[in-house]
Amino acid sequence: MSWFSKKHKPDEAGDDALLQRYRQTGDLAVLGQLYEQYMPLVYGVCLKYLQDEEQSKDAVMQIFEELIVKASRHEVKQFRSWLYVLSRNFCLMQLRAHKKAETLSIEELVEFPFVSHPDDTGAGEENLQQLERCMQKLTPQQQKSIDLFYIKEKCYKEVAELTGYSLNEVKSYIQNGKRNLKICLENNSER
Repeated sequence: MSWFSKKHKPDEAGDDALLQRYRQTGDLAVLGQLYEQYMPLVYGVCLKYLQDEEQSKDAVMQIFEELIVKASRHEVKQFRSWLYVLSRNFCLMQLRAHKKAETLSIEELVEFPFVSHPDDTGAGEENLQQLERCMQKLTPQQQKSIDLFYIKEKCYKEVAELTGYSLNEVKSYIQNGKRNLKICLENNSER
């Protein structure tokens, strides 16, 4: 299959009929028939944003997987426009995720370096005890999220699955918990 071939111009009335049929039956062949007409468009959008042919081809397939779920959940007035926005957003999220992975520094990974590398003067044990005391001051949600994320080395998604919190809640609990720990540790170190 050529990613740029256009067999015929998509028919919006036909699109609506196929989309409705997919929603009623859940038949992936129907959704595939609808999506196939727009694969050149989706590939073009992906290539524009991702600027890599293989990555764009993979994205076309991943967008179809998202479409399986989202087409039945969302009210779609014009399939072509909606699919364009879905594709663009998918690519932007891929770029954002890739950028985050590249720019994460070691300082961001190790928020409290003295805990990871205690010195030989005995202060390391004291620092750990201080950290434990500060952890107790956090909300239960923050404690659980930070423990799973930093101690048990789970990713955000795994923390969300294990706790039942949403992904945004997990990120918020970790961010606020880190801030509260930092404040607590700084306040205790000044004494």
